[in-house]
Amino acid sequence: MPVYSISHLTTYRYARLVGLSHQALWLEPLTTETQECLHFALEVTPTPVAFARREDYFGNQVHYATITEPHGQLGIHATSKVTVTPVPVSLFADSMGCGELRGWLESAGPAAHQARQFLYASPRVPRLPAVAEFAAPFFGDEQPVLEGVLEWCAAVHRDFVFDSTATTHATPLETFFRQRRGVCQDFAHLAVASLRSAGLAVRYVSGYLLTDPPPGRPRLVGADASHAWASVYVPDAGWVDFDPTNNVLCSERHITVARGRDYSDVSPVRGTVRGGGKQTLRLGVTVSPAGE
Repeated sequence: MPVYSISHLTTYRYARLVGLSHQALWLEPLTTETQECLHFALEVTPTPVAFARREDYFGNQVHYATITEPHGQLGIHATSKVTVTPVPVSLFADSMGCGELRGWLESAGPAAHQARQFLYASPRVPRLPAVAEFAAPFFGDEQPVLEGVLEWCAAVHRDFVFDSTATTHATPLETFFRQRRGVCQDFAHLAVASLRSAGLAVRYVSGYLLTDPPPGRPRLVGADASHAWASVYVPDAGWVDFDPTNNVLCSERHITVARGRDYSDVSPVRGTVRGGGKQTLRLGVTVSPAGE
């Protein structure tokens, strides 16, 4: 099974000194049925006066840091080592029909109860009639769920364009859907909105994706980025992750960090500062096979 080394460096620079900073960090990869976080280390500069770690409502590991030293720059460096076990695609071959799944989600069982919380609109994923209309043809009652997901992904891959300059982390889903251009966060939000509109339980996943350097070229340090995708619940198979940006079911190249209703639940860094004025953000992510 593959083992990956991950370096995620976040740097904020401020126009004026910051006197107080409180930060919440969703950067530690999860340990799940198919993934194990072998090592995680977090370095924050300036050194926090208070530091804590806890598990949030969705089971993610969150680190909290409070910095009181006046500073013009904040650095957050997370390093991880993770192993991922690939899931045979054959396990998903005979998923139940969408109509049957909608009925199952209305049942009173504990698994259905847990999945139902991902059926509804959330802060970054509102109900949009245009998105529901776009999704409806792929999730009829007799359509096997995962066949519908893959057909939906193919349509999105055909009609939408990945464009790193088209949106920001604050761009509304409605804008992305209208302009048909955006980044992985937008594609993941569209997946969540589309499948929820069809009565399916879907959650947002943040993480990393191993990418290959150009042929004959070394892997560039800091050239990667965080990634995002979606996960649909199917009884027997459980949560099945799929990557609408790349039109695939997720593989051993996808490394999960956190899961929630949408980006607002799992943004890698979220915090407040006192002072600082205008700020600039710099990110550097490297994902590589361990030992490379």
